[in-house]
Amino acid sequence: METKQSKSSIAALIFLAFIWGSSFILMKRGLEAFNANQVAAIRVFLSFIVLLPFAISRLKFLNLRLLFFVALSGFLGSGIPAFLFTSAQVHINSTMAGILNSLTPLFTLIIAVLFFKTKVYWFNVIGIILGFIGAAALLITDFTIIFKGENIYGLLIVFATLLYGFNTNHVKNNLKELDGISITALSFFTVGPFAGVYLLFSDLPTAFEKPGAWSAFGYITILAVIGTAFALIIMNILIKKLTAILASSVTYIIPVFAISWGILDGEVFSWHQGLSIILIFTGIYLVNKRAIKQHYTTDFTDNADLKC
Repeated sequence: METKQSKSSIAALIFLAFIWGSSFILMKRGLEAFNANQVAAIRVFLSFIVLLPFAISRLKFLNLRLLFFVALSGFLGSGIPAFLFTSAQVHINSTMAGILNSLTPLFTLIIAVLFFKTKVYWFNVIGIILGFIGAAALLITDFTIIFKGENIYGLLIVFATLLYGFNTNHVKNNLKELDGISITALSFFTVGPFAGVYLLFSDLPTAFEKPGAWSAFGYITILAVIGTAFALIIMNILIKKLTAILASSVTYIIPVFAISWGILDGEVFSWHQGLSIILIFTGIYLVNKRAIKQHYTTDFTDNADLKC
């Protein structure tokens, strides 16, 4: 049972990493015809439409407390980060975006400690330091222009990963009554209409007149349906069944796929980025070390009903 459960969890995490590792190149393709806010709004609104039947059938489970919590999850876990990522990717490449996204487990642990009283160990602290050094090395290629040029836009993704870290802990601790599908569908039910209203006033018809607009829209549709709605359902199921920190470790593997897509698209991968990735991965491993050990030695009985 333990081996089977371990393999299914790892398989789910790898599958999610592939989906989300591909998201950055899909955003890049969408940005060829639409502006950053339009790409984000289309992504959120299409996810809302796809999940709407599931949300409607689950509205009966909501009370005022749960409505507030699913709305919070919608904005912090999907709505705001979608706009932050596309705004950043106007200025930085998909490889950089994928690498910075691997900061999510670091913020997941920090927030777990500060707000949810999770115990922290010395190697977790070392991991946090190494992770931030690695991220800083990616952001700061020239220390004379720390807050100039395109490097500053990477901070938008750093902020998005902070929101992801908070939302992962939030779902784990405050939405215990709802299953993964309900959390995903209802959270988009709260943010989707706002994205739709924005699109009405975003001069979308003009964007569709650009060459390749429909192809770009197709990429965004894939991003919304597969990379957002479907992937978040799986992620929320994992969060419910695993520890928050362990579930967020999906971002370990995302940069591998993001870098692969970037290289295939002609982006340059430097030794400087390679060293930074090693630091980030080492930091993330140390941050998650205790959680992984405890989960795979003591928690399999409780998680035996995980289905992905």
